[in-house]
Amino acid sequence: MPFRFRQGVFLLVFWGWASLCAALTVTDDTGVQVTLDHPPQRIVSLAPHATELLFSLGLGSHVVGVSEYSDYPPPALDIPRVGRHNNFNLEKILALKPDLILAWASGNGPDVIKRLRDFGFVVFALEPETLTAVPDALVRLGHLTGKEFIARKKAAAYRNRLEQITERYADHATVRVFYQVWDAPLMTLAGEQYVTDAIARCGGQNIFADMPGKTATVGEEAVLARAPELILAAGDSGSKSTFNRWRALGGIPAVEYDQLVLLPPDLLARPTLRLVDGLQHLCQAIEGARRGGARVNSETP
Repeated sequence: MPFRFRQGVFLLVFWGWASLCAALTVTDDTGVQVTLDHPPQRIVSLAPHATELLFSLGLGSHVVGVSEYSDYPPPALDIPRVGRHNNFNLEKILALKPDLILAWASGNGPDVIKRLRDFGFVVFALEPETLTAVPDALVRLGHLTGKEFIARKKAAAYRNRLEQITERYADHATVRVFYQVWDAPLMTLAGEQYVTDAIARCGGQNIFADMPGKTATVGEEAVLARAPELILAAGDSGSKSTFNRWRALGGIPAVEYDQLVLLPPDLLARPTLRLVDGLQHLCQAIEGARRGGARVNSETP
């Protein structure tokens, strides 16, 4: 065996052994440095998207507890529940003896995270705020859990697809979009929500992107004044009544052109690798409104 080849093999094996022996340290999305002495064997997830990211890394067998609504992938349904996003059963978490807890920074809240850390748990808080932050978070999580190789591979695939979709719609005509998050009170996405970024990547414009924060409560009059050409909501076929108020009001292009679209409920709602699938659905809806409006306008005398 040539010396250089043997030397390369030795260095590769040594690097892999050393990386496993060395402490695993990353910075979470709240700026806290998180360290583990070895890859975790018992993990609790406090948010559905965190659960999904763990399964993406092949760590499903190490997840011993999850939050309510952790329903993807399907095997996650068989894992014991430890509570809702803002109301957890601490006794259950203690009994599970996790060596890592994945938290949702804004959803679980700083008080819950602090309390868990005060009990001595290692907590890694996630808060991907942009489409590009998802693969970055995955890589850091992969490093912390000893799954950095698969994390980098999947992150690269996500980034490539995100770039392809963004380039495809880069020069298309802008479509004004209203995204209805909730019916009563009427809530929408504001400028700091990552779906606003997704809308822009499809050549759309969130009509309330100028509002601060991630969500905003608005009135019907404000929606009518901004004249959306497309109204979106998340839901299945049984949620079509969501748009009844807009059909009854009329007076906006989205109703005139019948551009009222339900998107798959979880793809855009959860910052996971499936976000690019949600982006594709979103872009198709915006492109449909773009073509629908152009078709109607071309037929107008």
